[in-house]
Amino acid sequence: MREFVVEADGGSRGNPGPAGFGAVVTDAATGETLVERAEYLGVVTNNVAEYRGLLAGLRAAHDLDPAATVHVRMDSKLVVEQMSGRWKIKHPDMKPLAAEAARVFPPGRVTYEWIPRERNKAADRLANEAMDAGVSGETGYSVRRESVGGGAAGAGVGAGAGAGIGVGIGADVEAGTAEAAVDATAGTDKAAAADVRAARSVAAPTSGWSAPDLGAPATFVLLRHGETPLTPQKRFSGSGGTDPSLSAAGREQAERAGAALARRGTIQHIVSSPLARTRETAGIVAAHLGLEVTVEDGLRETDFGAWEGLTFAEVRERHPDDLNAWLADTGARPTGGGESFAETAVRVAAVRDKLTAAHAGRTVLLVTHVTPIKTFVRLALGAPPESLFRMELSAASVSAIAYYADGNASVRLLNDTSHLRA
Repeated sequence: MREFVVEADGGSRGNPGPAGFGAVVTDAATGETLVERAEYLGVVTNNVAEYRGLLAGLRAAHDLDPAATVHVRMDSKLVVEQMSGRWKIKHPDMKPLAAEAARVFPPGRVTYEWIPRERNKAADRLANEAMDAGVSGETGYSVRRESVGGGAAGAGVGAGAGAGIGVGIGADVEAGTAEAAVDATAGTDKAAAADVRAARSVAAPTSGWSAPDLGAPATFVLLRHGETPLTPQKRFSGSGGTDPSLSAAGREQAERAGAALARRGTIQHIVSSPLARTRETAGIVAAHLGLEVTVEDGLRETDFGAWEGLTFAEVRERHPDDLNAWLADTGARPTGGGESFAETAVRVAAVRDKLTAAHAGRTVLLVTHVTPIKTFVRLALGAPPESLFRMELSAASVSAIAYYADGNASVRLLNDTSHLRA
């Protein structure tokens, strides 16, 4: 079994302040540097930057060999002790990042070691280069180097242009914050663009004009499922509830959506959440389009814990303090151990990156739920977390987002219900 060593670091000048991370993956047997990653994150905390460095290193190692074992070395005592399970993770900003890091490799395949800063020079240098670039105004700074015949090679630095493997912007979706991230690929090579997008975390569009001739985007047509018996009653219905099927009205809505999408004739693939109401909606639409349906677990609705099946008024009456905390902070979970919106955002961003890499230049129908669709839109716009509470998404509504090869996203449609009218 192959073994990698990941050395990672992150820093923030101001805490929170302009931040960046660096990560290096080496072959444990030969000591050869295989991958280097660095990224400017915008304004985040030091601890978030350190966790982002860890995530980048683990993901790079997984890309090299998902069956490998990994030994992580960091000069962050906090990250090492928390990821080793010896310290509790209390801060809401850290929990979703730590959870995401723990999922990259199966349990037991990653070990952690604290090292002094002087022994973490390579990752520290990369993190400081990223911070230097951000402070100097180069907000699109990102480095992605991979070994080519021995030694790290193929770096791209800048925004929207340049030679090499990739360039980009990075940032976090933290609980209660509005940090965002986006990548820009070097040139128009579709394979490189897909590779860069697959390594992204939570993303949002850059400012300014995109580079020319980026090719056809990956376009996601986002269809909310049709009504269930719970929908007209406005009850919480997530991934942890009774998993209701469509009502008669919901099946009619799905039929109308399928007929309208068939008339447009642009859908090339269908991906559905695993829940019953989305799979049923997707199946009805697929019959109109003559396509098969792929199920993607990451498109499931948020788990609303003990609130499943309750109305907002009922939750307000039974769990007023938990509800107030949930409305004030996207890192807060519903009563009973549900899923926070921040955790949902990490999951949705991972699905977005996976699907944009797999479907560059294609139009894909994603049949999913209110929270994932709002999260796709929020991340594409770079909108603050509280924007989730300011969007309306009707049952069987259609939204659309295009993702270009430079990492930019364009929201093309939101909550269209014209197909449901007689």
